[in-house]
Amino acid sequence: MTEEVKAPGRARRLPRAVRERQILDAAVEVFSRHGYHSASMDEISEVAGVSKPMIYSYLGAKEDLFAKCIRREAGRLLEAVRAGIRTELPPDMQLWHGLRAFYRFVAEYRDSWTVLHRQALTVGGQFADEVTVLRTKAIDIVATLVVTAGTKQGLGQVAEFSGPALAVSLVGAAESLADWWLDHSDVSDGVLASWLMNLVWLGFNDLVEGQVWRPAG
Repeated sequence: MTEEVKAPGRARRLPRAVRERQILDAAVEVFSRHGYHSASMDEISEVAGVSKPMIYSYLGAKEDLFAKCIRREAGRLLEAVRAGIRTELPPDMQLWHGLRAFYRFVAEYRDSWTVLHRQALTVGGQFADEVTVLRTKAIDIVATLVVTAGTKQGLGQVAEFSGPALAVSLVGAAESLADWWLDHSDVSDGVLASWLMNLVWLGFNDLVEGQVWRPAG
């Protein structure tokens, strides 16, 4: 009886979707570590355990691969935040749960956040545009919560006017705090979310209730 001998080091056959996920996982890891310009397709090939021709065939050249990484990680992040928001709760608790989900994602997928927030924005161009789309969707979620809170207080018009700008400030603060957290991971996601709620939401609440700060004189 003749036994079939497999070529050493040859990758076994996997469904294309599985192989693409494997390549994207490796690419996110390498791009996070080295940045877009310094990352090599050779290293991505080695980490993924596939040949470079397979990467080119499945996901395109380095530029295409980086764009697909950003798009996938942005989608995963937004999905995690939406899943974390408990719509049966008041707006402030919805936001707190959403922030916790955001920080849990950053903690669990540090490479993903590094690619989205540091590498993509540093490279700019179409890659930064992908992140802008993600940020716009996050701002829309927060703005909706602000308007809902204001409407419940009978100040819907005020909240609708200021909501988008306030949402921009909160999303920006959340991103900056997440970046800081990468070097201070001993702080829990719940504490981070509470810090931000105390810093920002209390001010939101005063505003939607008509308590507005003005400079003296």
